[in-house]
Amino acid sequence: MIEESRLHRKRGQIMDGISKKIYLELNVPTEEDNRSDQRRILDGLREQGTEAKLSLRVLRKLYSLCEEAEWKVTLSLAWDGQEWHGVDLEAGDTTGAHYGVAVDLGSTTVVARLVDCGTGKVLGETSTFNGQIPYGTDILTRIFHCQEDRGTLEILRKAAVNSITTCVRELEARQQLPENSCIAMTIGGNTTMIHFLLGMDAFCVFHTPYAVHADQPGFLPAKDLELPVKGYVYIYPAKSNYLGGDIISGMVATGIYKKEKINAFFDIGTNGELVLGNRDFLLCGAGAAGPALEGGVVKTGMRAMEGAVDRVKLEDGKLHCHVIGEKTARGICGSGIVDLLAELFLHGWIDIRGILQPEKSRWIVEKDGMLAVNYAPELYFYQSDIEEFIRTKAAAYTMVAIMLRESGIELSELEGFYVAGAFGKHVSKESAIAIGMYPDMDRDRIIHAGNSSLEGAVCALLDRSVAKEVEEILEKMVYIQFATVEDFLNTMVAAQALPHTDLERYPTVKEKLERIREEEKAADIQN
Repeated sequence: MIEESRLHRKRGQIMDGISKKIYLELNVPTEEDNRSDQRRILDGLREQGTEAKLSLRVLRKLYSLCEEAEWKVTLSLAWDGQEWHGVDLEAGDTTGAHYGVAVDLGSTTVVARLVDCGTGKVLGETSTFNGQIPYGTDILTRIFHCQEDRGTLEILRKAAVNSITTCVRELEARQQLPENSCIAMTIGGNTTMIHFLLGMDAFCVFHTPYAVHADQPGFLPAKDLELPVKGYVYIYPAKSNYLGGDIISGMVATGIYKKEKINAFFDIGTNGELVLGNRDFLLCGAGAAGPALEGGVVKTGMRAMEGAVDRVKLEDGKLHCHVIGEKTARGICGSGIVDLLAELFLHGWIDIRGILQPEKSRWIVEKDGMLAVNYAPELYFYQSDIEEFIRTKAAAYTMVAIMLRESGIELSELEGFYVAGAFGKHVSKESAIAIGMYPDMDRDRIIHAGNSSLEGAVCALLDRSVAKEVEEILEKMVYIQFATVEDFLNTMVAAQALPHTDLERYPTVKEKLERIREEEKAADIQN
């Protein structure tokens, strides 16, 4: 599981997050005690152990709120990484209404959680498609748009802000809260997405010398970002151009950097990011995996949404598909593709090279000038699709293999292999191992971490010490350039077989193949 201990330890206890609300019962001004309203509040805070500055917003509310509230007021405080700032003032005791927002700023989807920062309880979660998509489904296209038209950068910045704001407004409405009820926000996102959010050109992320403009934004005033919270926004830092704040946030969520035993963390999508280590060391690296995992490139591929085939099983010579939403299949998403390839391989419909074997089934036909398998009514998975996906899975395997080899760590030494992201959440472990995408290891050591970027954002919202721990994580991380490893290409080519050129690396798959062959042989004899 994701490092639930950190959050569970906090829930039900007094939070020490990046925001807080303090109720003050202050003495009414007299001729003998004619301190200013400002000083009266700051002294009241100091008596409760808190030093702070008051924002202009609060200063303007001192009159006439304090008198009308008979000097019984609640001050909302936001942390800027160094000190507390009073960002709102309310009449009476409103400490029970203490909210914050955690955000995963993805290139395709923006996900947000509304959190009760007094108890640590998640009150709701929602998502929306990133408003930048019209300028490119992939981030590289968006970057090129900015190069062609400098005005596009501001459009992309506003799209990111609007996408986050849309999520926050929906969460507030669900809980029947007034707008801007939240004090603080935390965000996890890759380096490009954060550049766009900050209104900075992201061409540096993909262009030599790969020196990004900003990798540690830290705490920024929400008003400067035009985001709908009263105080500050904490943005997770990046380690490099390709290893962004979403991965650092995932480190916090899984707690790998605090564990005694060695664990691996793998976030796989269009790009793959890998971290290996424990409390003593952290090796990290990133590389292109390919758009096939998210439905890209594949002719009938689509994202995991209504109408997408997300699970496949081959029984009695026929493919059986589950469709999201229980509707007519419109295409196939990443988890469905992994299942499909695993079933085709295990039952001999494709060989170790991924080549379709038309003599094995009437569902393998020639379509548009090449072989294809008819996996659902009027839907085909083509030979070119298989080849594209094999390259993608080979890239994923190669990253893990090289990282283990370069570190001198055996697969058996890993306590856990965390797979993050939407893909990791839904894909079948057995299918991923069968095609060689995941290493062949104990299944209970493969942990689907889900949206670890969002989980880490919640941790940072509720625990002020996270920001300091993140600095230690970055110091500990050693980045490995996969492409510069001497035999990277050879390792990659060897992985472009199902499950691998060396079948001995996949003993459970070898055993399963032998069992299925025996079962099929027995069925043929019986028939």
